Amino acid sequence: MGFRDFPFPIRSANPEFRGDNNRVFFFGPLYKHIFPPTLAPWLSFVGIPCKVIPFPMFELQSKWIASVLSGRIMLPSKEDMLMEIETLYATLEGEGIPKRYTHSLGINHFEYNDWLASQYGCSGTEEWRKEMFLTSFMRKMENPETYRDEWEDHHHLVARAYQDFSMYISTKI
Repeated sequence: MGFRDFPFPIRSANPEFRGDNNRVFFFGPLYKHIFPPTLAPWLSFVGIPCKVIPFPMFELQSKWIASVLSGRIMLPSKEDMLMEIETLYATLEGEGIPKRYTHSLGINHFEYNDWLASQYGCSGTEEWRKEMFLTSFMRKMENPETYRDEWEDHHHLVARAYQDFSMYISTKI
């Protein structure tokens, strides 16, 4: 399903809302896949990037947007945001990446999430999460039919995840 297939009511109401080969344009390009520079910070979008672990990214994007709206974080100027977007587009084009993959972060989503977290002083993605994702990703590439059936000897990752999660679970009743 491509961008043009989504029934956004705003699309039909405003000709400025468009897509270019699945590169999303909401009243112009999006700074950090969230803010259209011409309407920032009043208009923002959560969840545009694809090929990511979605819910942690949604949380980080939402916290960054809230920090911007509350005035704790200032966005760059409209011109600086547009310049950064153009640099990104030129980099993608130089690497031969089609426009339709502009919002496809893939393995780079950890870098994106860590950048978002750093904007409001939070720590980035835990190393065990990155390792677990990359291990699962490689297993999926190597064995697409059976990658979920076996976990081999990656119990140390599960133990690290359990250790992290146990900090948030109360054992007191």
